[in-house]
Amino acid sequence: MVLFWADQLASEIIERRKFKYIDKKMPEFKKYVVKTSASMSGVLHIGRLSDSIRGDSVNSALKTAGANSELIWVAEDMDPFRKVPEGVPKKYIEFIGMPVTDIPDPHGCHKNYVEHHKSEYFKVLDEFISSDFKKYSMRQEYRKGSFNPLIKKIMGRIDIVREIQNRYRSSPLPDEWNPWTPICGKCGKIITTKVDRYENGKVHYRCDDYKFEKYVAKGCGHEGENDPLKGNGKLMWKSEWAAQWARWGVVSEGAGKEYQVPLSAWWVNAEICEKVFDFPMPVPIFYEHLMIDNRKMSASLGNVVYPKDWLAVARAELLKFFYNRRLMKTRSFSWKDLPKLYEEYQRAESVFYGKKKIGNKKEEAHTKRLYELSQVELKKRIPLQLPFRLTSMAVQIFGAETGKVADIMKRTGHIHEKVDDKDMKTEIQRIKRWVDAYGPDEYKVVVQKKISDNIRKRLSAEQKKFITEFGTELEKTGNVKALCKNFVERRKIPKKEFFSSVYLVLFGEERGPRLADFIEVYGKREVAEILKGAK
Repeated sequence: MVLFWADQLASEIIERRKFKYIDKKMPEFKKYVVKTSASMSGVLHIGRLSDSIRGDSVNSALKTAGANSELIWVAEDMDPFRKVPEGVPKKYIEFIGMPVTDIPDPHGCHKNYVEHHKSEYFKVLDEFISSDFKKYSMRQEYRKGSFNPLIKKIMGRIDIVREIQNRYRSSPLPDEWNPWTPICGKCGKIITTKVDRYENGKVHYRCDDYKFEKYVAKGCGHEGENDPLKGNGKLMWKSEWAAQWARWGVVSEGAGKEYQVPLSAWWVNAEICEKVFDFPMPVPIFYEHLMIDNRKMSASLGNVVYPKDWLAVARAELLKFFYNRRLMKTRSFSWKDLPKLYEEYQRAESVFYGKKKIGNKKEEAHTKRLYELSQVELKKRIPLQLPFRLTSMAVQIFGAETGKVADIMKRTGHIHEKVDDKDMKTEIQRIKRWVDAYGPDEYKVVVQKKISDNIRKRLSAEQKKFITEFGTELEKTGNVKALCKNFVERRKIPKKEFFSSVYLVLFGEERGPRLADFIEVYGKREVAEILKGAK
């Protein structure tokens, strides 16, 4: 029984027998192509990675099912420049309305705006994707003429395209409408060109102002003509998407949940794809978008998480695991939740390698598949599993001494197998960066090696007595967890009072990390010495 969503989609792709909109049998696919893409007009944050990660999972599922499949990535770099982002000079307002690939790099290190962002993105994109994949640029594809056969076909069937679109619209398109958007031959803008007719293989246009939500793309008033087969322009999105599917033979692609509704661009393009290009619409991978702390990611809000930010504090596999769990569940990530994600991932890892069992066999199979498809490269044996909370304490206490932290993990028995020292060092450093940059207060550890007079005054005589006695017993015990539990029971001390008093001595506050875990990291003798000083 196919349980995992990617395997279910792979089965649907392989087992399809007919087109959706026309009565025709499916063609024989020599290769199943899964497409993923990213618009170059916005910030390339980890939310954009969700499309590629999920497409990668479907591609892997197709391979598991025995299909010859391929993943491709397409830069949507013909989109107009809509607003001046944070960190970009305000003078870039003059480029509003131009294709983003034609705008100069504000940092001066690449040939254009798009190449700058793509180069940064590509430095880390491969670290999140398990498949080999080809990368394409829509600007280059138009210039090379790769879409010319499809442009000829669609420009010859404008009436059909218009009729399809009108069925999805509340107001019909005008008779002079056509799907080609030229780039102005004078000012180079793409959003400002208003086409008034198409004749003899050329579109005739005028360059007028176009108002975005915040900015206005200034038209230059130029009146000109444009040959769609020369590559200086693009198809409108409710035609271009369909052309992309037909151009690359796409059998599946991801899209946000908003495209699931019946009148969305997905279904418009799906019908155009079949009725104009005679190619079956792809199987959609609809998914929820990512929020950060329940807010939309935005440079203006300062909550954008870039792929390199993620890799600084966590493995790529954790983000893949996060996205692969459920497609249509609302996703809100918070840096304070990273330890929980880390633990869930390690639990799935233990199940996959047979170190942990799940009573429900369906759940166990699903967990194993989730873990497997979240790997960039599957290891032959269970990888390093550092306890996050314990390690986060150790790195605060011992700083950058990764060797010291590693020794503690080995001494306390949390690492039972031979592990790669380089991997351990990398993981310890990641956890240290997370604590420093994002760790919430409950994860912060500052040990008070000596009890201050202020703290001593806050403790009652009874509290000083049981803290000292606990320190004495701690030196002798062989089971710290058991002592923490039975000491309170034996002495009939209110649990809250006991722990708040001990935390006050150790950390200067009435709360702190799990006491047994802290003692395990810091050392029984060392903690005992501090506590005995309470007398």
